[in-house]
Order: sequence, then C-alpha cells, then structure tokens
Amino acid sequence: MKIALIGYGKMGKMIEEVALDRSHLISSIIDSENWHISQLEDCDIAIDFSVPNAAVENIYKCINNNVPVVVGTTGWYESWENVKNEVILKNGSILTATNFSIGVNIFFEINKKLASLMNNQTSYSSMVQETHHTEKIDSPSGTAISIAEQMIQNIDRYKNWKESNNVDSQTLKIIAKREKDVPGTHHVVYKNDIDEISIEHKAISRKGFALGAVIAAEFLIDKKGVFNMNDVLKF
Repeated sequence: MKIALIGYGKMGKMIEEVALDRSHLISSIIDSENWHISQLEDCDIAIDFSVPNAAVENIYKCINNNVPVVVGTTGWYESWENVKNEVILKNGSILTATNFSIGVNIFFEINKKLASLMNNQTSYSSMVQETHHTEKIDSPSGTAISIAEQMIQNIDRYKNWKESNNVDSQTLKIIAKREKDVPGTHHVVYKNDIDEISIEHKAISRKGFALGAVIAAEFLIDKKGVFNMNDVLKF
C-alpha cells in the first residue's frame, strides 16, 4: 500500500514509522496547506493528520482525484454533512474518526453503556475532562466531543454540551486542559454527595493513534463509501 501523508508533524512521523513497520510505502509527504494534486499521483490512499482549517480542502482534493482518505484531523466537523454528501456524489471513500486508538474506541463503548446505566440516576452530576499537549489546536478535543455526544444520546436530562465550568442542569460540562507532553487523557466523572464514579483513558504514546490510522487505511483501501472506526473494529 502506497500512502500519501497529509500533515507531517508528530502524528505524521509516527504514522510513517508504523506504516513502514507494516511493510507499506510512503509515496508522498505533504506538509503544506497549499499543495498540488500531482502529489497524489503515485499513492493508493491518503492519511490526513493536518490542521482543522485545511482538512476539508484536503479531503476534497483526495475525493476529486479518486484517492481514498483516512482523516484523523479534528476541528472541522461543522462541514461534515457537506463532505459526506460530496463523497457519496463522487462515489469516493472516506474513513473519519475523532480518535483512531483502539483503546479509545473500546472506551467509547464503555462510555455509552455507563451513560445508559446512569440515565435514571438523576442525583449525579456529570462532566468530561480532557488533557492534551500544548500544541493541540482545537479545544475541546474531538474525542471529548464524541464522548459528550455519546452521553447526551443516552442521558435524557442532557440536551447539549459546553466547554465551561458554569453550566445549567441540561448542559454537560467539558473541561479542556493543555499541558506539556501529554498525548491525550480523557476522564468521565459522575458525582453526587455520596460517591463518585469515573472512567478514564490515558494514552501512553501517540503510537496507538498511529497504529489505528494505518489499520483504518488497510481496511478502506478496497472500499467505496463513508466509514468510521466502528466499521473497522466491528463493534
């Protein structure tokens, strides 16, 4: 599999290492927002870990040139419906995830189950806290938003989320922290006057994200349509 890497920061470099370990080739490294479609000519698939304000244009370039694309960049999902419709219209291939770590995707399933169990436990207040490295641009993280949206889908009293310490009873609180050299930690807490229930996923390194992205590319390479990590992991 010949891979075009779009974005060559810490994640891009880790994906390159994992891909080479799995006997794939890196056919192109794209590390500029203003790149030319000729850089996709010799690739089978693209993996995008770029920046939020470039992600949508990167996706369109791939789809318009019949290149399947795996997208790990977050912070652009307000454009998701337009992107999805374009992929379907062009009979393209895309796989997106707010987090490619297999461990995080298992955490998502635990989070949904716990939220459903807590639906009728109205004495508990809830919150999501995420901590990432200081270079992360979007806040809260895409993963934290996914976690919050899963909770909202399963707990009737929550209607929306907000990144704030001050929220009303219908709003799920998200706290985002930025600290040096933290790959990513996500923490869900339910608390009342009697006790506290919490679940946490803590990334030790970026390798788990990179491995998941490469596995996702291996899954997508011969498919058409719109996919996510649930399709890859068969949850």
